[in-house]
Amino acid sequence: MGIADQINSLRLLLLSMPAIVKVMAFFVAWVGLWLPIAIPSAIALNWHPPQPLENKKLPLLASLYLIVPLIIRGGIWVEGWSFADLGLVAPPQILISLGLGVSLGVLSIATLFVIQRALGWISWQSSEEKIIHPILSIFQPSLLLTLLLGLWISGTEELIFRGFLQNLLQQDYSIFMAGAIASLIFAAAHLLWEVQETFTQLPGLWLMGMVLTFARICDGGNLGLAIGLHAGWIWVIASLDTAKIVAYTGRVPEWITGIKAQPLAGVAGIFFLAMTAGILAIFE
Repeated sequence: MGIADQINSLRLLLLSMPAIVKVMAFFVAWVGLWLPIAIPSAIALNWHPPQPLENKKLPLLASLYLIVPLIIRGGIWVEGWSFADLGLVAPPQILISLGLGVSLGVLSIATLFVIQRALGWISWQSSEEKIIHPILSIFQPSLLLTLLLGLWISGTEELIFRGFLQNLLQQDYSIFMAGAIASLIFAAAHLLWEVQETFTQLPGLWLMGMVLTFARICDGGNLGLAIGLHAGWIWVIASLDTAKIVAYTGRVPEWITGIKAQPLAGVAGIFFLAMTAGILAIFE
C-alpha cells in the first residue's frame, strides 16, 4: 500500500469516528504541531510551568494560533468541507457582518460600564481628560492596534470553536447542544493560560461562547457577526485596562461587578451577555 493509500485510509477512519472523538483528535494534532514550536519558545522566553505567564503569554499564544490555518486546512480536507462551510464567506457579506459585530460589541460593553458608572459602582480615572472622555479615550492611535490584535484573536478562536468544532459536533448533536459543548471547551481552554483568574470566569466564558454561537446562527451560519462581537469586546476591555480608566469603588460586592475586576466573573457581566443575546434575538 502506497503513502497516498495510507493517507486515504486514515481519512476514511477519521470520517467514521464519533464527533467527540474527532474533536479530541483535533486537539491532539494541534498540540502535537505546537509543542515543537512552544518548547523552544518557552526556553527562549526563560519561562516554564508553573511560573505566571505575565508578558510572556502573547508570544506563546501567537505560536499556538499561527498554526491554526494549517490544522483547520487539514480538518476540512478530511471532512470534505470548505472555509465557507465553516462560516468564512466571501466579501462584502462577511465584512458587513464584521462591522456590525464590532459596533454591537463596543456598544454593549460600553453600555455596561456606563450603567455601572451611573450606579456608582465604578469611577473614571482622575485625569480630567479621561473623566470627560472615558470611553472615547480608547480610540487613541496607539490603542487602535489593540483592535487589530482583537480581530486576529477573535477570528482565530471563532474559526475554531464556532466554526470547525461547531460543525463537527453538529454531526452527532443538535445545533444548541453542539454549541454548548463547544462553548464548554472554549471556556476550559482559557485555563491553559491563567488558572486562578480564569476559574471564576468559567460560567461567563461558557455563556459568552453560547452568545457567539447564537450570533453565527443569526448571521445565517456565517462567522462575521461572531468575530466582530468577540473583537469588539476584546478591544474595549483590553483598551480600558491598558489605559487604566476604570476604578472600582467597592460600593457593591465584587461578585456583582466582577471578581478581580474581571467582568465575566460577575453578575453585571452575565447581564451584559444576556442583553447582547436579547439584541441579537430582536434583530434576527
